[in-house]
Amino acid sequence: MKQTITIGTRGSQLALWQTEYVRKCLHRHFPDRSIECKVIKTTGDKILDRSLVGLGKGVFTKEIENALLDGTIDLAVHSMKDLPTDLPDGLCIAAIPAREDPRDVLVTKSDLLLDQLPKGAKIGTTSPRRKCQLLHLRPDLQVVDVRGNLDTRLRKLHETDLDGIILAAAGIKRLIGEEIIAAYFEINQMVPAAGQGALGVETREDDSEIKTLLDAINDSHSETEVLIERTVLGELGGGCQVPIGVNAQLNDKALHLTATVCSPDGKHRLLERLSGCLESQSYRDDLAGAHELAVNLATKLIQNGAHKLQSGT
Repeated sequence: MKQTITIGTRGSQLALWQTEYVRKCLHRHFPDRSIECKVIKTTGDKILDRSLVGLGKGVFTKEIENALLDGTIDLAVHSMKDLPTDLPDGLCIAAIPAREDPRDVLVTKSDLLLDQLPKGAKIGTTSPRRKCQLLHLRPDLQVVDVRGNLDTRLRKLHETDLDGIILAAAGIKRLIGEEIIAAYFEINQMVPAAGQGALGVETREDDSEIKTLLDAINDSHSETEVLIERTVLGELGGGCQVPIGVNAQLNDKALHLTATVCSPDGKHRLLERLSGCLESQSYRDDLAGAHELAVNLATKLIQNGAHKLQSGT
């Protein structure tokens, strides 16, 4: 039995909050275990002066996953939206704790709503998914890249000529409080990234001891929603840098899926919805049913030209 468990994490304020949340959850179930955190700097943390688009998948996860594979750490905490759908051989997602609000939000200097912003207003975001959906809603806006951690982006909002920024509701609620939010984007307005608002705890596939511990903090409802979203994303061939939005909402056994694929300029947007029923509220107990619904939704998007929109043709 491991006496000390080491959790790997990025060093941002939000990443540290998320890791501490997981550490506390584990400590409540296993108070006799010593749990420590190790900060690991990723490629995405090192590159602050340009967009990450084109650098490939895993810019916020690769170094942490390497530390898992070589045994430096026992588990890693990620924002699920940053985690590629294809994990390295030998690793797995062993737990998804209860999910926070998956929506995107608008934060503006004067608490203006989206339709109140003047023509040509500057909105900051580095996400291709947010950029194209925002331009679909308001093609007159200027969308500019704003890199940095949550506090850095909020500071840039107030210290530069930006009129607003788009962020994930989950990070705002976890670190600051929703009083700074000017407006929430409804799911159909701006479909969130797959896994947005959820944490993923990754470990080695063959580490049965850690996997057993992590099972105690897994939320089956959140796990079902997130894994279905990631299945849709995987079927579309997308990663966290591709303009694809996917959201799953599970109410009892009724599953409601929404997904979008946009052209990079926001002029064209496919939006598809699909509903169905699972035999169980747990993804693990109805893998076939959950997978079928996810594949059917992705197929509808592909048949309607999703791949052409992704390539900008």
